[in-house]
Amino acid sequence: MQEYLDFFANNTLLVVAWFGLVAAIVVTTVMAKLSKVKVIPTQEAVLLINKQEAVVIDVRSTDDFRKGHITGAVNLPASQIKANDLSQIQKYQQKPVILVCDTGMTTSGLGRILTKAEFTQVYALRGGMADWRTQNLPVAKR
Repeated sequence: MQEYLDFFANNTLLVVAWFGLVAAIVVTTVMAKLSKVKVIPTQEAVLLINKQEAVVIDVRSTDDFRKGHITGAVNLPASQIKANDLSQIQKYQQKPVILVCDTGMTTSGLGRILTKAEFTQVYALRGGMADWRTQNLPVAKR
């Protein structure tokens, strides 16, 4: 036990950093489990679209949307969601909604905004359009 105390005393910064990382991992894991926004893989998204008529909301810019998007997706840039301008998608509050961005990194935060606006089933596509294209799933262009 004395060796541990000596290590802690000699490497305080390292020990603090280690405990900080462990705390961050625990907090993010608990937050993900308690979140109303579920992160789903592409296979589950396809099932939701085909079986439950889920609505795909593409939060990328209009230019990126025009370059290629999931068939039937609605383009609602992230800036509009952050500004609480949800009039374009208000009619989908009771349907499953799948949020899609480039890499899947921004959709969880936007999903929390939608759940606060009383959207009942909000999902975020893991990996975003990059993963969708990697899986060779259909992409539409306007």
